[in-house]
Amino acid sequence: MSLVRYVKLRVPAGTARPGPAIGQALGPLGINMAEFCKQFNDASEKLGYEKETPLRVKLSALSDRSFTFKVRSPPTSWLIKKAVGFDKGPGQPDPEKAFAYISPEAVCEIAKVKQKDDHVWHLPLESVARSVMGTAKSMGVKVREVEESSDEAAMMDCGREEFGRLNDSNSNGLIIEIPVFISALETLTSPTMHSFMQQQYQLT
Repeated sequence: MSLVRYVKLRVPAGTARPGPAIGQALGPLGINMAEFCKQFNDASEKLGYEKETPLRVKLSALSDRSFTFKVRSPPTSWLIKKAVGFDKGPGQPDPEKAFAYISPEAVCEIAKVKQKDDHVWHLPLESVARSVMGTAKSMGVKVREVEESSDEAAMMDCGREEFGRLNDSNSNGLIIEIPVFISALETLTSPTMHSFMQQQYQLT
């Protein structure tokens, strides 16, 4: 057997079921959708992801109609929204005005989650963090520098100087309170997902 093609999917953890979205991608390849859904649900459960968490999947379709797949972390934009505490950002974000702020620690924890993906693991954590910050900026979310006394270790892990340069204290956009990540975002896969909003920074 040989590789036919790669297929990229976005599937909700633990609740995948045969349907149009999966069917359009896998049907033409002759892959058993029900079997994929079963294997994916089992895999996402073993990884500890909370149900309905959107996960990215890279599936390898083989010539004998069998398949293998890799489960990757949720989209960066989804993780940022969870960290900041909003479901939907502005329709047309203004890069010069902040819709919301995210802490350096939160950016670092998101970077740690993304770095575990099979196609990113070899990149320095700081490089992954820069990518996260770029995504945040495109969403109208800016990195906010915090007090020295806060979790300095997390900031230094991702390169504190890089975060400091991105601070914009003159932004006059709408500022909303943001949650502190209680622990590394790998725990977002557990029932503690909803506890991300328990603690908040006081914004200026």
